[in-house]
Amino acid sequence: MTHTVSDVDVAPSPPTFEHHRDAFGIGDVRPRLSWQVPPAGIAWRQAGYEIEISDPDTATVSRHVRDSEASVLVPWPGPDLLSGQRLTVRVRVRGTSGECSRWSRPSSVEAGLLEPGDWSADLIRPGGVHPSPVLFRREFTARHPIVAARLYITAQGVYSVRLNGTRVGEDTLAPGWTSYGSRLRYQTYDVTDALRTGDNAIGVTVADGWWRGRLGWTGLRNVFGDRLGLLAQLVITHDDGSKTTLVSDSAWHWSTGPVQTADLYDGETHDARLARPGWAEPGYDETGWKPVEATAAPTELLCAPDGPPVRRTEEIPARQVITTPSGATVLDFGQNLVGRLRIRVTGPAGTEITLRHAEVLENGELGVRPLRSAKATDTYVLRGDVEGEVWEPEFTYHGFRYAEVTGWPTALNPADVVAVVLHTDLRRTGWFECSDERVNQLHDNVVWSMRGNFVDLPTDCPQRDERLGWTGDIQVFAPTASYLYDCAGFLISWLKDLAADQRADGDVPVFIPFVPIPGQTAGALAGQAGWGDAAVIVPWVLYQRFGDLEVLRTHYGSMCAWVDRFHTDDPSGHGGDNQFQLGDWLDPNAPPDDPAHAETDPILVATAYRVHVARLLARIAGLLDQEADSGKYDDLADCLCARFNDEYVTPNGRLVSDSQTAYALALSFGLLSADRTPHAAERLVELVRAKGHRISTGFLGTPLICDALTQAGALEDAYRMLLQTECPSWLYPVSMGATTIWERWDSMVPDGRINPGEMTSFNHYALGAVADWLHRVVGGLRSTAPGFRTFDVTPQPGGGLNWARTAHETPYGLAEVSWRHADGRWEVDVTVPFGSEATIRLPVPEWTPVVVGAGRHRFTHPDTPGTLGDATPPAQR
Repeated sequence: MTHTVSDVDVAPSPPTFEHHRDAFGIGDVRPRLSWQVPPAGIAWRQAGYEIEISDPDTATVSRHVRDSEASVLVPWPGPDLLSGQRLTVRVRVRGTSGECSRWSRPSSVEAGLLEPGDWSADLIRPGGVHPSPVLFRREFTARHPIVAARLYITAQGVYSVRLNGTRVGEDTLAPGWTSYGSRLRYQTYDVTDALRTGDNAIGVTVADGWWRGRLGWTGLRNVFGDRLGLLAQLVITHDDGSKTTLVSDSAWHWSTGPVQTADLYDGETHDARLARPGWAEPGYDETGWKPVEATAAPTELLCAPDGPPVRRTEEIPARQVITTPSGATVLDFGQNLVGRLRIRVTGPAGTEITLRHAEVLENGELGVRPLRSAKATDTYVLRGDVEGEVWEPEFTYHGFRYAEVTGWPTALNPADVVAVVLHTDLRRTGWFECSDERVNQLHDNVVWSMRGNFVDLPTDCPQRDERLGWTGDIQVFAPTASYLYDCAGFLISWLKDLAADQRADGDVPVFIPFVPIPGQTAGALAGQAGWGDAAVIVPWVLYQRFGDLEVLRTHYGSMCAWVDRFHTDDPSGHGGDNQFQLGDWLDPNAPPDDPAHAETDPILVATAYRVHVARLLARIAGLLDQEADSGKYDDLADCLCARFNDEYVTPNGRLVSDSQTAYALALSFGLLSADRTPHAAERLVELVRAKGHRISTGFLGTPLICDALTQAGALEDAYRMLLQTECPSWLYPVSMGATTIWERWDSMVPDGRINPGEMTSFNHYALGAVADWLHRVVGGLRSTAPGFRTFDVTPQPGGGLNWARTAHETPYGLAEVSWRHADGRWEVDVTVPFGSEATIRLPVPEWTPVVVGAGRHRFTHPDTPGTLGDATPPAQR
C-alpha cells in the first residue's frame, strides 16, 4: 500500500536560507531555501512543494507552487530582498498522489544593509597616534517608544559593543579576519531590548586584532593599517512608524580604558584600577575624552557574513593543579584547547596576576618553546574589590592545555579558573566511534583540532606566532571538515578571500588572507601545488558534500586562472614546477630543521597534483556546461599525466621516488595505466610492510595512504598502519596522551622532550585527514551523489574491529550506519534520510547490493539466528 505524507501527519523542517545557521543580517538578495522531511517509514516521494512568504510590515502573503523533487538550495521564488527587510517563510511538500503535508514552522530571514548607499555612517578614528585598545562612546535620546532597533557595525580592528552598559551579542573577535583590502565584514544585531525611551549610550572598544596586531613569524605589525577605526549605524523604529538613525560621526569621543595591551599572539593586559565605570551608559562625565576624526567609510568593501561568528562554546574546569620542579603553579585542563581563561579572584588593589599558556609540559615545566615569539600571556591587575573580581580577556586567544598562574593573592582554588573554549560556532554534523578506544581518541583529537583551528578562518595552528590560513592544510582536510561540521558558509567566505587575494597571473598565495612576510617576495612561494590547488579542490568538496553547484559557478574563474597559470606559456603544463615546491611537507623522514626535505621528489608531487586538479576542473567545466573548457582541461590532464609517466614511472610501474607518498598519489589520482597499476600497488604494500606499517608520508601523502592501500586490495595493511602505535603513526601521539592532532608525527619524542624543530605544533589538523577514511571505509558511509542524495553503505572491517558507528547530518537529514561483525555474522543498521537512497554493500561474496529509501533498516547475514557477543556498540546497548 502506498501512503501519503498527510496520512502520517508529518511536516517539513523549518526552511533554512543559503548556508546560514541564523539568517539574520544576511547579504543575499535571493537566498536559496532548504528543508528536510522526517522519515515516516513509508513509501512516499516528493513531487512538488509550496513556499509561503509573509511580510509582516506590509501584511502581504505570497505563495509559490513548484513541481519538483528538490529540497536543498531551491531557488528563491519571490522578489529580491531589500535592505533591512524581514520576512517569514514556511513550506509544505506534495506527494505523487497530490496530497500535501502540513506546513512547516515558519523561519525568519532578515537582510542587512545591501548597498553602499544604505550606509550614512562615517569611519571614525582616534586623533593622532593612539594606543590599543581604544574606547568610543556616544550618547543619544530616543524621543518616542521603540518597537525595533538594529545595529550595523564593523571595525578596522576587533571590537566589542555595549548599549546602556550591557554587552551586545555573543560574538567575539568580530568582525573577524577577511582580505581587508577587498572585503570588510559587518555584523547586524537586534538591540531592541537594550534601548529605552529617553537617554541612551553606546560604547565600543576596538583593539588591534588582525588589522593592526602582530601577524606572521617575523614580528610584522600594521599589515592592513596603522590606525584603528569604527563604523556603526543604529536604526531605531518607533511606535509611530518613524525612524531614527544614529551613526558613527564626529560627535563621538574616544579615550583609553583598563585594557592596556591586546594582541592575538602575545595576550592581553588589563589593569582593573583604570576601569571607567558607566562609560557606556548615559550621564557619564566625558571630561578628558577626545574628539574623534571622521572620514569617509569604505562602504564598497562592506559585506555581510556568510557563516556563523566566533563564540564561546564550552567551559572546561581545571582537572589538576601541578607544582612544577621550579615551584611554579600550573593548571592542567586535561584537553588541548583554544580559547582563554576566566578567573574569579579577591585580593588587594594592585595585585598582578599573570597567566601563561602552553600546550605541553617539558621536564615538568611549561613547554613554551613551540610558541616561538608568541608570549601567550595574559595579565590582570586587581582593583581591590572586596566582593571579588571576575575577568576574561576579550581581544586575544591561546592554544593551550596548561596554564601557569603567578601572583595569585591567596591559595589557588582551581574552581576559580575556567578555560573558555572559543571557535567559529559551527553546527556539528558528523560522528564516529568503533570498538577500539584508541581510534575513538584519535577521532576526538581530529574534532578538537578542527574546533581550535576554525577561528574565523581555517588556520594551521592556534598557538604560535603564525595562525595563518594555509591553503594546503585546508585542501587536505576539507573532506573531513565538511563531514564533522556544517562549514559551508565558513569556507565559502574564505574562498571569497582566496579569489580576492589571487594574483593577476592566477597564482594563489600559500595562506589566505595574504600576509606579506618580510624577506619573502610575492613569488617566493608561488605556484605551490597542493596548496594553491585549494582554489579548485575546496569548492569541489563543498559541491560534493553540500550539493551546492553555485559555489563552483562562483569560483570558476578563480579555478581556471590558477590552472591556466601552468600551461598558458607552456602547453606541457611544466611552467613553474622547476622552482621550489613544498611537496610532501613534514615527511617524517625529513630532519627537524628542514621540513621540506622529503623522500618524495617535490616535483613528482607537484606534477601529480597538476594532473588531479586539471581532471577535476574538466569535470567542473562539464557540470557548468563549459564544454570547450572541459575538453581543454581534459587534454591538459592527459598531457601532464603522460609527462608524469615519462619522467617518473618505469614500464613496469616502479616510481622514481620509491616512497609511500609517490605510490599513494599515483594510485589515488589514477595516474598509471592498467598494466602498470598492479605492480605499483604491490610496491606500495611492500614499502608499507618494510616500514613495519609505520607512516612515511607528510601533509600531501597522508590523506591518501589508507585509501591507496584499500584500493590496492591491502585493506588489512591499511588497518595495521592505522593501529600502529610506534612513531611515526597516528596512534603514537594518542599513546603519548595527545588530545589534538600534532603538526609532526613526533612533535614530542618518546622520552617526553619536544621535537627540536622550529615548526612543532601540538594542534594542527592536516594529519587528521585520515578521519575521512574512518568515516567512509571503517564506518562505511560514502556519498555517491552531491549532498548525499545517494550514498553507499559499505563497511570494510579489519584490524580486529568488531563494530563501528558513523553518522552524518546530510542536507537531506541524518544518514547513519552502525555495524557489528562477529563469528561470521553481520548486523547492519542504516538510517536513510527522506529524499536520499542508499545502496547496501556488505563485504561478503554472496551478498547482492540492496537499494533502500528513507527510513531505518536492519540487515543481517547470514539470516540464521546467532549471537554477536561483544560486537554490540554502546549506542545500541
